Amino acid sequence: MTSHARPGEDSLIARFFAPLAAPGGLGLKDDAACLSPTPGHDLVLTTDALVETVHFLPGDPPGAVARKALGVNVSDLAAKGADPAGFLLSLALPADWTEAWLTEFAAGLGRAARDFSCPLLGGDTVKAKGALTLSVTALGEVPAGRMVHRSTAQVGDAICVTGTIGDGALGLLLRRSPAWAESLSLDERAFLADRYLNPQPRHRLAPALRTYARAAMDVSDGLAGDLAKMLRVSRVSGVVAADRVPLSPAARKAVEAQPDLIDRVLTGGDDYEILCTVPESNLDRFVKEADSVGINLSVIGHVVPGHETPVFRMKDFERRYDVGSFSHF
Repeated sequence: MTSHARPGEDSLIARFFAPLAAPGGLGLKDDAACLSPTPGHDLVLTTDALVETVHFLPGDPPGAVARKALGVNVSDLAAKGADPAGFLLSLALPADWTEAWLTEFAAGLGRAARDFSCPLLGGDTVKAKGALTLSVTALGEVPAGRMVHRSTAQVGDAICVTGTIGDGALGLLLRRSPAWAESLSLDERAFLADRYLNPQPRHRLAPALRTYARAAMDVSDGLAGDLAKMLRVSRVSGVVAADRVPLSPAARKAVEAQPDLIDRVLTGGDDYEILCTVPESNLDRFVKEADSVGINLSVIGHVVPGHETPVFRMKDFERRYDVGSFSHF
């Protein structure tokens, strides 16, 4: 029987990743990339690491793992009003990696890079002694002085969020075959599962954010916790009409089947939507700009004076989520 040795590091990079590289990546043949920022622009940088069993599961499709790794970083750029410029990838492969896995991973990474207009510039590939680990550092550009901060919300601003909330958290819960899943159609279950596996960063909203928003961040660790973080560093508080938080038809049906799921919807992570505060004078134009790029925008509350955790109000309850957002430590 003939055995086939797996490619070494140089041939692995040349085969799987060099075809994805932007010109600034120099064909991944050098020790560094070379990127010239657009004149009159600031660079915005962000990085996120994903670890198997923490951020994704061993059976997740390799292409989805790649898309998530890049998508969560592009989502951070979008929340700052930055347009993607490129990314660096560090990949630590466990001893049992296969060429088939890496082929699917690279294909998914290439599709995500094209979808998000964020090309590969370089990185590193190493052998891991433990779980598969990957880290992406994404670079974006924003006109000088125009980055949208999370610490600048002001009393009277409208609190807005893109897309729908809670789908990713419910998509992860589906893997446990919960009773409420029986109330969903196969298409609705597939929708929630896909929202967990394949985040959709709202990068097309970046120009409107830097024009109209006062403060912003992406919703990665749960709406309630991330809103609390943004308002806390802005030294204000907020009131949210919980029934205005946008839910997909699938999430709404799940909550109808099990009403206490609303807490998971409001506190669960993996939404990768944009949470922002907008002056009332800018609101109509911001909504129109979002609609023009196919992004639904919902006004869910207002910034108010105070230092308390934001309150979520509905007809039959008023709640402050003191647990906060997800933390690794």
